[in-house]
Amino acid sequence: MKILFDSSILVPALVPAHPRHELCYPYLKAAKEQQTTAYVSTHSLAEVYSVITRLPVKPRPTPTQAQTLLTDLLTYVVAVSLEKADYTNAIDQMASLNLPGSGIFDALIAQAALKAEVNCLLTLNPDDFTRLAPELASLTNTP
Repeated sequence: MKILFDSSILVPALVPAHPRHELCYPYLKAAKEQQTTAYVSTHSLAEVYSVITRLPVKPRPTPTQAQTLLTDLLTYVVAVSLEKADYTNAIDQMASLNLPGSGIFDALIAQAALKAEVNCLLTLNPDDFTRLAPELASLTNTP
């Protein structure tokens, strides 16, 4: 199984103090144990760093701890980089659906899932992806 992790899965999976850690961690553990092939959009890496260093949990990961978590993550999760065409496809998709604003970041994550040809886009926010295209709706799953 090829899974692309949305940041909504990675943040709780990486932070034991997060209230949804127990729900999300098993998927990351399966990837680490090579039971699945895992992917992440490069955009999500920056988003995960931003979110976990501002989480209202104790203990909150420091910037150095966040860096270490992401460095370790990249030893068993493949980062999917996007090209100019991927960005223009995401923008075109958003414009054609008349969707404004920050949804573009979900469209970029969706482009990474399509580029990696995953079987599953794992997220805690399925509506962010299912609204974009029918092929994404069939890939989108929640824990």
